[in-house]
Amino acid sequence: MLYIVGLGLGDEKDITLRGLEAVKKCDQIFIEAYTSLLSFGLSSDGLSTLENLYGKPVTLADRETVEEKADQILSAAAASDVAFLVVGDPFGATTHTDLVVRAKKLGIDVKVVHNASVMNAVGICGLQLYHYGETVSIPFFTETWRPDSFYEKIQKNRGLGLHTLCLLDIRVKEPTLESLCRGRKQYEPPRYMSINTAIEQLLEVEDNRGESAYDENTMCVGLARLGSEDQKIVSGTMKELQSVDFGAPLHCLVIVGKTHPVEEEMLDFYRLKKQNVEENDHGTV
Repeated sequence: MLYIVGLGLGDEKDITLRGLEAVKKCDQIFIEAYTSLLSFGLSSDGLSTLENLYGKPVTLADRETVEEKADQILSAAAASDVAFLVVGDPFGATTHTDLVVRAKKLGIDVKVVHNASVMNAVGICGLQLYHYGETVSIPFFTETWRPDSFYEKIQKNRGLGLHTLCLLDIRVKEPTLESLCRGRKQYEPPRYMSINTAIEQLLEVEDNRGESAYDENTMCVGLARLGSEDQKIVSGTMKELQSVDFGAPLHCLVIVGKTHPVEEEMLDFYRLKKQNVEENDHGTV
């Protein structure tokens, strides 16, 4: 049996009772470590915290393990109970869908235990979930690669009056270009895109495209460490949010569409004012 278990967004305590029961009866436990991370995942004792709770060793599964060596996980699941732990909800990343398809083709039973993900927890900012359009990803720009395919999607969403959730780039265990050319993998240090960088890149694309999908006065909501005790939520224009220190990752950004009066009332609680920023530093609503 392969159990794919969502861990939620905060810390080790966010696993559901059903998820914890599944993990405790498994012979092997893997945790994915590249599509997202728990708030404690950046600390050196993050893995041992999980191991103490589960009473079993946990194997870190990076991008290579899941995408290139999935057979190892599946062969173990064919012979015993294996848990594959995913930060947020199991189907927040396409790789995990691929794992389920491959398991089913091999005749391995799969059970999924859902949990909160950024896709629903973003509702805390007050913008109603059914008023969102297509979600976009904002990748890190490089000197030679500055993709802007997200622009049309934001433009379409805003044309329909819909909000846009922007998921910001996470680069963990990415091989350097030089090492790929040499055939021996060396990895870049981990990088997590900030809201400030995302806005800078968004405005650069708008300057280049000039189609008025948004501008520096467009209302947005910046969310950092969503679901954690110290989450930070601030609403304001792109220009205003660029000057806010949102702190440690992970960050995401919502570009606001047409708003309902109730949405506007909630957004006002997070408006960029000194007292509200202080409140949000402590994770209050």
